[in-house]
Amino acid sequence: MSFRRISALLATACVAVLLGSAPATAAVPAPPAGFTTVWSDDFNGTANTLPSSGNWIFDLGHSYPGGAGNWGTGEIEEMTNRTQNVSLDGNGNLRITPLRDASGNWTSARIETQRTDFAAPAGGVVRFESRIQLPNVTGAAAQGIWPAFWSLGDAFRGNYTNWPGVGEIDVMENVNGVNTGYGTLHCGVAPGGPCNEYNGLGGSKSGFSPTLQGGFHTYAVELDRSTSPEQLRWYIDGQQFHSVSASQMDATTWNNATHHGFFLILNVAVGGSWPGNPTASTASGVPMTVDYVTVSSRSGGGTTPPPAGGNRDAYATIQAESYDSQVGTQIADVDGGGKKLGYIANGDRAVYNGVNFGSSAAHTFAAKVASGAAAGVSGLVEVRLDSATASPVSTIAVANTGGWQTYKEVPGSLSGVTGTHDVYLTFSSGQPSDFVDLDSFTFRH
Repeated sequence: MSFRRISALLATACVAVLLGSAPATAAVPAPPAGFTTVWSDDFNGTANTLPSSGNWIFDLGHSYPGGAGNWGTGEIEEMTNRTQNVSLDGNGNLRITPLRDASGNWTSARIETQRTDFAAPAGGVVRFESRIQLPNVTGAAAQGIWPAFWSLGDAFRGNYTNWPGVGEIDVMENVNGVNTGYGTLHCGVAPGGPCNEYNGLGGSKSGFSPTLQGGFHTYAVELDRSTSPEQLRWYIDGQQFHSVSASQMDATTWNNATHHGFFLILNVAVGGSWPGNPTASTASGVPMTVDYVTVSSRSGGGTTPPPAGGNRDAYATIQAESYDSQVGTQIADVDGGGKKLGYIANGDRAVYNGVNFGSSAAHTFAAKVASGAAAGVSGLVEVRLDSATASPVSTIAVANTGGWQTYKEVPGSLSGVTGTHDVYLTFSSGQPSDFVDLDSFTFRH
């Protein structure tokens, strides 16, 4: 971790959730003190309908396209988007239901968030949380049943070959109906490596009353970049039971696993390398019931940039710190007054909504940048439109400008752009170190 990225902030407090006689459904809770809700789904809607396709992607079959078979874990079910396997219950809950047909074949469901940008800001914290009742079966009736609430690094979507280096944070897993919740970080290389793959760096907690199968419990993880070293913490019902620190591995492995956006996943697998396969005694048709999923964050340094509200003039100077969303960067001071977007390294990005280019095409992108990066450290600032994965329409290269407060305007050609777009600035480098600070940018005809 670069020294420039370390921010000395207080560690986040967690909010205990007392369940006992908790109701079967509850409103999405307010975020912990100092946090802001980034996204949530309360699963309200008509019974026996699918969850919102605006929020969720439905994974289908036995693998991602071109990915490892049986989802890479040996599980045997076919994932579907049929309401028999995944639906709202009409009472504010989602049900994911594994089913066995007359021939002994299993189906279930696996959904993941459309958004892939749930990230801890530099110097801040992100929290993933869900309230869930696990399938209410135990013993022989639960053999092979594997419910989970987890996340994968954003670069996995569409690639499917970069696991575990891209990072997997398992907020909750459970197998075979035991009264134990598991939390794990997968990272590095497999097999072996600094994260002990294929097992990962895991922890567990047991002895819940009601059991995890007998009632709702709240599962959460916090990725905390406000501490030094940075840390992941796992909670069940507000009680921490596991943590992993950046000091447990090299900086590159940690950064690759955590310094980016994530997408969230809910699924119930059947069979696989961990629980083993189901038997004739395994119960069919018992759902995992999810009350809500929520993501909240606390910004680094207590500074929140002003949103632009989707009304920007492409030909005016756009201040870099006025982003609408970002991953991996931090707002810093400019000598002599003002702010800039700093601590920028490989994989970071910033998004500026509603940039209006008009009807006369823009052909130049110009950025005011500074860099005090070491010799040999450089990188690219890329302009993409409407998506972080769109092809760049402009690219500029940045190396040391003489210091982090020594600014230089660097222009780049731009494929003729008209209309109104969300502008994604993405940053890439062959080295993990910070390589650029961005003061402002504009476009020209």
